[in-house]
This record gives sequence, structure tokens and C-alpha cells, in this order.
Amino acid sequence: MRAIVCEKPGPVAGLAVSEIASPAVADGAVLVRVRDSSANPVDLFPTSRLGNLANSKQRGLVLGTDFAGTVEAVGKDVTEFRAGDEVFGGARGAFAELMCVPEKGAIAHKPAGVTSEQAGTVAVAATTALQALRTHGGLEAGQSVLINGASGGVGTFAVQIACALGAQVSAVCSTRNVDVVRALGGRTIVDYTREDFTRADERYDLIVDVAGSHSLRECRRVMAPRGTFVGVGAAGVQHGRGGGWRAIGHFLGTRIASIGRSQKVVVLFICKLNKDDLGFLGELIASGKVTPVIDRRYELREVGAALSYLNEGHARAKIAISVASR
Repeated sequence: MRAIVCEKPGPVAGLAVSEIASPAVADGAVLVRVRDSSANPVDLFPTSRLGNLANSKQRGLVLGTDFAGTVEAVGKDVTEFRAGDEVFGGARGAFAELMCVPEKGAIAHKPAGVTSEQAGTVAVAATTALQALRTHGGLEAGQSVLINGASGGVGTFAVQIACALGAQVSAVCSTRNVDVVRALGGRTIVDYTREDFTRADERYDLIVDVAGSHSLRECRRVMAPRGTFVGVGAAGVQHGRGGGWRAIGHFLGTRIASIGRSQKVVVLFICKLNKDDLGFLGELIASGKVTPVIDRRYELREVGAALSYLNEGHARAKIAISVASR
């Protein structure tokens, strides 16, 4: 089968399609014929030197996490799925024509009314957004939330999910993304090229920081006394030469600044893909409260270009990858 395999660290632009053996289906697993996937920062990690060191005993990793496709076969212990079911979810190895996913893992039936392409962009970004808001942010209906970095993959989902949860949403983005973000339903759109949200009079119960463009000290100016700050990432400092060290410095600075304060601070949380959150997201999508937004589309053979574009840090919403030949 065709797949994108990482053998060693190096520029993602050099990734190419390989022919590898198809996986066997385990007793408690589902064999999925992947139709669509998308690019996520987590897919870049195995190509880095740190990622290569962490996976030193697993050479030849198939990249990719998000998936949408059709069940090809099921193991003898599987009860929830059957061959022919349309499914979506997240698991390692999605940049391949076939992948094996545990039935109890992050896999669910594809929501009604959503295309396979859209479903293939959901798992990582939407689950990250949901867990930032609900699990770590403790968001409740009626609270005010600010999403800094609202136009990216996580941000576009976060704005919509926060609205669906009944929050009053303010979204921060650049001028070129204002119309895109406004269509997602936020109450207030802040154009950071014209206004610094940390200098405004508003006070927020929750700040979800995807962009990493302001220090915690600056964000505290607009946090409620018992507010919560959730740092999803430091996209603004990750890209380019030395970006990884800048990101580490950003996280450490945020953690140090949080000591001894009444406000809750969560930094560097890792999204945990799971069936329950995926099912909840599927319900939001089926109801029309959340719609995946796609910026660009690539074929499997163009994964290197897709990840390079993602790594530049200028992507709007999600980057879709078509795995199956159209």
C-alpha cells in the first residue's frame, strides 16, 4: 500500500510516498481504508531530531493522525463496527491507504451531513480545542472566553465549540482572517494588527492562547480575578530557525509567571484523543453547530508540501490531505 514513512529526521519537503506492507487487523481492532486526512503540528514531531530520538526503536514510522474513511475489515472481538461503515478519528499512521485502529480508541461513525474530507480534519484540532475549553478551561455557559489565534486549525474549532457551549466569545486574528473568523459566530473579533487585546477594558473568565503572541503577564491584565489561562501552544514562536527553543522559553516563562497567583494557568497540555470526546464532537458537527473549515487541499504525494506550509505558521483553518486516489 502507499504511505508516507519517516525514516530519519530532516526537511519535511523531502517526504515521499513509499510502498509498504498492508497492516493485519487485530482481534480488537478495525482496519480502515483511509480516504482523507489532514496536517497537524504533531505530524511534524517524528521528522525532528527530538522526535527521532523519542522513536529510536520504531524506525520507519508512518506519519499522519487524523483520518476519515471506510471500514475494510474488523477483528473477531469487534462489536461496534462492521465492514462498509464510514468512520473518522485519530491514530498514528493516517498518511496511508490502510490503517489499523483499536475499537476502543479514537474512532467513531462519521457524522451525518459532513463530507469525508471535512471529517478527516477533525480529530486532533477539534479535540485539542474541546479539551482546552472544557477539560482544562472548565468553561461554562454564559462565561466570557477569548481565543487568541482564532483563525488556525485549533482556533477555528475553538470559536465554534465555545459558542456551542454557550460562551460569549471574543476571537483574535489578523486583518486577512477577520471575515473567516466572524463567520464562525464569535461575539467580538479583535484584529491584532490594529488593536492589542491585552490593553482593552474587557475581562475574560477564560483565555485560550493558541498563538503564543503575548506573555502571561500581559494576558493577566484582561483576566478575571479567578479567571483561567490555557496555553494550547506557542505557534508564534515555534517556526523558523531556533523556533523550538523559543517555544520552550515561552512555556517556561509562562509557568514561572503563574506561581503564587489566584488565577488558574494550564500550559503545554497534550491533547488526549479518545472516543467520548470524538463522539461529542461528532454530535456538534451533525447538528450544524460546528463545521470544519478548510484552507488548502493536497494529495498524499504532496504531504511534504502540506507540512511545509503548516510549519510556516500562516495556515488558515485546516489543511486537508486526500489519501485515496480521486
